[in-house]
Formats: sequence, C-alpha cells, structure tokens
Amino acid sequence: MSWMELSLDTTHEAVDWVCTLLAKIKDIDDVRITEYADPNLSQSGERDVAKPSWTFTIRFYLNHQVCSREQVEKIANLLLPLNRTGLATELQISRVNDKPTPDEELNPFVHRIGQRFVILTPDTPYQAKAAGEIPLRLKTTLSFGSGLHPATMLSLQLIERYIVPSMNILDLGSGSGILSIAMAKLGATVLALDNDRTAVQATQDSVYRNNVEQQVTVMEGSLGGGSELGHWMGGDTTENVPKVEATERFDVIVANILARVHIALADDFHRALRRTDTQPGLLITAGFTTDYEQEVVSSLTEAGFETIDCERLNEWVAFAYRLA
Repeated sequence: MSWMELSLDTTHEAVDWVCTLLAKIKDIDDVRITEYADPNLSQSGERDVAKPSWTFTIRFYLNHQVCSREQVEKIANLLLPLNRTGLATELQISRVNDKPTPDEELNPFVHRIGQRFVILTPDTPYQAKAAGEIPLRLKTTLSFGSGLHPATMLSLQLIERYIVPSMNILDLGSGSGILSIAMAKLGATVLALDNDRTAVQATQDSVYRNNVEQQVTVMEGSLGGGSELGHWMGGDTTENVPKVEATERFDVIVANILARVHIALADDFHRALRRTDTQPGLLITAGFTTDYEQEVVSSLTEAGFETIDCERLNEWVAFAYRLA
C-alpha cells in the first residue's frame, strides 16, 4: 500500500494545536512525533543562528488510493496559520510505499518533565536513568495533551509537587489522558472528564496502556455549568453532555483548559472541592497565557480561592490554589 506522507517541523507549543486541528480531518491513518533533526548543524555541531530552530517533526499519513487533492489542500489551509505565526514550517507532502517502523524512526520520542515524569510513545525502548522515574506512555492522538505544550508541562510540574496517594481528583478536560495517568501513578484516584469523544477515547487508550484502569474512571461530560459552554476547544460536541454535579466531592481539581472555562466554572470549582483535616481542597489551573492571568486569578479569588504556587514558561502560566 502506498501512502501520502505529510510532515512539518514545529515548536513545543504547536504540537498539540496541530493534532487538535487534524481532528477535523477524516482518514488520517497515523500520526508520528519525533525529535527534530537539525540539518543546519555544521560539522562542528554549531547551529546556523540565521535559520529557524524547531523542536519536533510531525508526520501523518493518508492512504494514497483514497486521498484527494481537495483533502490535502484542506489540511494545508488548516495548518497555514501556524506557519504564518512562526510556530511551524510549511507542510511538506510526499508519496511513500511504506510507513517507517518504530525501529526505523530517527530520534525516537523521549521527553522528561520535572524530576520524575518521562513521556514515551508506546513502542519507544527506554531504560530508567534514576530511581523513582515515572514513565507515561502515550499513543499520539488527535487530542490535546502530548506532553509537549508548555501548559501541560507546567501542569505536570505542579502535579508532581502536590499530588499524593489516596487523593480523589477530577481531571477536567482530560484530552490525551496524560495528567490522569500521571496522577494515578502517584497513587491518586481520578475521574477523567472531557466533553469531546475523541479525547475520551484517547484518555481510555492511555489508561489501558499505562495499566491504571483500577484508578482512573473515564467519562464524557462536564462539571456543573460547563455543559452549557459548548466544546471547550471550539469543535463539535453532542447535545445533552452528562453533567457531574459540583458537590464537595474532590480533594483536587486539575484543569488544563482555556481561560474562559476557568472563569465560567470558578464557583463550580469551589463547590466541587472538599476540605478535610489533611487536605485543604486544591485547584491546579493551566491552559492560558499571561494575557489572561489577571482575569483568571481575579475570578478564582472572588470565588473563594487563594493562590499558593505558580509555574511559568515563556508566556504560559499555571497556578495552584487552595480553598480560602
């Protein structure tokens, strides 16, 4: 079978946006992410500073027998804004007889976050380099949460700091499931909730691949008034999305999602958290830049939260709060 291989080089920030945009395209057979191999390196190993610096290469495939010129043009147009804003290269298109096998992939994907988390593809061979490492194996999907976006990286850093065994946690907007499996491997019990069916399927796949199905429940739905906000990432969603009532149920809520959702659900977050003698009721928020920081923090402060921690990466920011 022959394939149309479409590829582009990206920054950390663009990987999840590429996958989210591609979710609108039918018949994409496979998505591969590898570390970027810089052709601008000189023989001495120095990079030509006049050339762009990329971090990852994304390749995806369409069956050559069924794909059309219109379909390829649609994909190119979807991804064009990322190129115009300097987050990705132009889309490259070629015909190949076979997709590369995992053993043939150059620069297999291994990504370390914080002190303990290591993100791997399902087939990447890996030998732990330190005691206590936590591998997170993820199939590349068309859902947000590859582990490469700054918002996800910041979330994982705060999760590593605050999540302890026996916590009951809501992962709101679970996407690929990366945060849910990370928290489960830290010993927590997690409800992974998303209103996008592709994300629900991706989370379920991640849960099974990482053998945490006893700790993670995956559900399509929203928290409180979130069911009235439509698709959180701007896509299509079905009507009558199941709703989880906000009633003092969780020790922690983790939400790596758009600023408008944090603002709209501030009171629901407060109502859904419980305070005990050992747990103060924690909220971890990410998914927005400093442009929205003040608005989000103000909304959560008014709802009864106090800020206890913060992580930043470039213009992206994540906060930890507790019930005031």
